Amino acid sequence: MPGSRHQARMAAVQALYQWALTGQDTDDIESHFIYDHDLSGADKVYFHHLVKEVPLRIHELEDHIIPHIGRDIENVDPVERAILRIAAFELEFEHDIPFKVVINEAVELAKTFASEQSYRFINGVTDKVAMELRSDEMSD
Repeated sequence: MPGSRHQARMAAVQALYQWALTGQDTDDIESHFIYDHDLSGADKVYFHHLVKEVPLRIHELEDHIIPHIGRDIENVDPVERAILRIAAFELEFEHDIPFKVVINEAVELAKTFASEQSYRFINGVTDKVAMELRSDEMSD
């Protein structure tokens, strides 16, 4: 049975947060993360996919995020940045995941990892990115 994508996203937020703060190679972060954390319930293939692909597409993803945040991306909390990057990645490249699921997952990640009111900011930004990238799906 495949693992949970939610668990994979939770682990990816933490790994991408570490990548953003340290600049370490994502392969090193991923191998240490798998060694140091219990990922038995996570979809490890999807975790790997997020940890590899999000950094490779960082500029493209931020091009979708920046117009909706009202401040410099570097002034956004690093945890919130990781969540927004994952959401933007899924909205742009993972069309098998409905936009409502992407937004809901981002909000849940914010409730788990970010400050108390962050989920409102995350919800607003991901909703706007979804309107940009998935307008056809949203009008159905």
